[in-house]
Amino acid sequence: MTARKKILDDISQLMTNAMGVAQGAKTEAETAMKGLMDRWLADRDFVTREEFDAVRAMAQKAREENVALAARLDALEAKPHKKA
Repeated sequence: MTARKKILDDISQLMTNAMGVAQGAKTEAETAMKGLMDRWLADRDFVTREEFDAVRAMAQKAREENVALAARLDALEAKPHKKA
């Protein structure tokens, strides 16, 4: 019985070690894939979310100013002109 228990303990230890190696390999693969994706994205000239939001805010402000200036121009054109 002790020989059988020893074999089962050895198998259990072997499986535990294999799981540790598999977990390490998984972590290493994830790190490598993340690095690969980061490099690939950096080479593509994509903008960051912060840059996109900043440009979008600038465009929104420009649109609002354009609408305000168009309304002002319409009001000025609607006034009768004085002849000198």
